[in-house]
Amino acid sequence: MAAQLLAHEVSDLCLGKPPLTSLSISATIGDALTALQTSEDTHISIWTCDHHHSVADEIIINDCRCVGKICMVDIICYLCREDNVSSPSSALMSSVSVLLSHVPGGVVRHVEPSASLMEAIDLIIQGVQNLIVPIKSTSNHFKRKQLRQYPSIGPTTHTGGREYCWLTQEDVIRFLLSSIGLFSPTAANSIESLGIITTEILTVNYHSPASKAVDAISTSLADQTSVAVINDEGVLIGEISPSTLAYCDEMVAAAITTLSAGDLMAYIDCGGPPEDIIKVVEARLKEKNLNGMLEEFVIYSSGIPYCSNSSSSDEESTSSPTTTRSGRYNRSGRYSARIMRRAEAIICHPRSSLVAVMIQATAHRVGYVWVVEEDGSVVGIVRFSGMLEVFQEHLECMMTDEVV
Repeated sequence: MAAQLLAHEVSDLCLGKPPLTSLSISATIGDALTALQTSEDTHISIWTCDHHHSVADEIIINDCRCVGKICMVDIICYLCREDNVSSPSSALMSSVSVLLSHVPGGVVRHVEPSASLMEAIDLIIQGVQNLIVPIKSTSNHFKRKQLRQYPSIGPTTHTGGREYCWLTQEDVIRFLLSSIGLFSPTAANSIESLGIITTEILTVNYHSPASKAVDAISTSLADQTSVAVINDEGVLIGEISPSTLAYCDEMVAAAITTLSAGDLMAYIDCGGPPEDIIKVVEARLKEKNLNGMLEEFVIYSSGIPYCSNSSSSDEESTSSPTTTRSGRYNRSGRYSARIMRRAEAIICHPRSSLVAVMIQATAHRVGYVWVVEEDGSVVGIVRFSGMLEVFQEHLECMMTDEVV
């Protein structure tokens, strides 16, 4: 049975995956921002080749590699840097290369379509987040349609008409979940007994300035986790999640710069930020003399809907999570309809089964689940990579048993 599962190649997991939206490493952060705002993808792949060509060009790229990926969170954290908050427009002129992860070995890795499922699992456990897999171009019409709409971005076509997709940790977990019966009784064991609860977590106090969490947000993005927002007793109140921030506009940087962690949760948790919090952000930007960011924020905030729920009566009060967002406004005023996640954290308990936690994570489209005690205090976090280590060990044991 294990042999049948492991006979699958990564190409089997690529069925139905769309070609990657690509951007050249020579692009600016502003170019990346435009690409993200005009794409339904939350991440843009960055390549060593240039995609700025016209429809009439028949360019086939022989030597081009994906060297990383970026999302709105990378841009937001970059704008929050001390040397960028005063002039976000200037910061957007920087090279997109400054946003790329410097993790040894990288967070993306090219693999052949014939690579085995076990190879994919091994790479993810080692820290790779996205596997770049070549796929046959299914439609030149699709490529040309992309180029007509957005001449600066589009699928990357290589020798032989190949385009590329990528596989994520979630793709692999979902694939294994479809064959979960093969992993009995391991999948029914508690996450505590399996030893996959990571106790080293990123936290910020509910009343602390959100700006103190910028480094933690960057780290959680690299680790594919989140930042827990806790009270003085260590009880989990919510989270500041890259998964949520990825659907926001770059002007969330203004909110991070001026609000508390609690108010930031309310800001990103709603169909539009509460009006009173908008006013707080504007007032504090003025106090800090951040005129460049203030100008950008006023333009942005004039085009977004407000939440009906008020979360604070004055600038010093805190807020709590409200309603689920259903989309976002970008700087051009266009509304992008997407399913939004709330700032409310997804939780489980130490005695929750592995399969139950897997279902929770995939249902909410996150790569982790917070582990809490009955009183709400944070114990740790369970990540996809930890789950995959369990499956890897189980598969190796099954293979050994079959050989014997």
